[in-house]
Amino acid sequence: MFTDPIADMLTRIRNASAVKKAEVELPYSKVKWAIAQILLQAGFINKVEKLEDKFASIKIVLKYNNKIPAISTIQRISKPGRRVYVKSEDLPKVRNGLGVAIISTPVGMVTNKEARQRKIGGEIICEVY
Repeated sequence: MFTDPIADMLTRIRNASAVKKAEVELPYSKVKWAIAQILLQAGFINKVEKLEDKFASIKIVLKYNNKIPAISTIQRISKPGRRVYVKSEDLPKVRNGLGVAIISTPVGMVTNKEARQRKIGGEIICEVY
């Protein structure tokens, strides 16, 4: 069993893009699905779909620009041993707005830009650029 399923998801995406794989498959959870949807909206991946076999899983189709991965860095910020929470006015800017931070808020998973507009804080899950 994984101690940190979100870190496992991010590592699978990082490793798959490093070896130029077209897609990556991982176990389904609502949190992973929300993170994948944000990555899709931000334009870091091409497609996300839920697979219903014996066990539910998520298939993520990675995005490349001239054989260069769209995701250059994806890193976990808040970890099980050290949670990182921020107020709405302290939300991070990732690479001067070129990247996104995924924030877990009381209204669900949102990007740092959307959380800043709505003036809500939360837990910083990861940064992607």
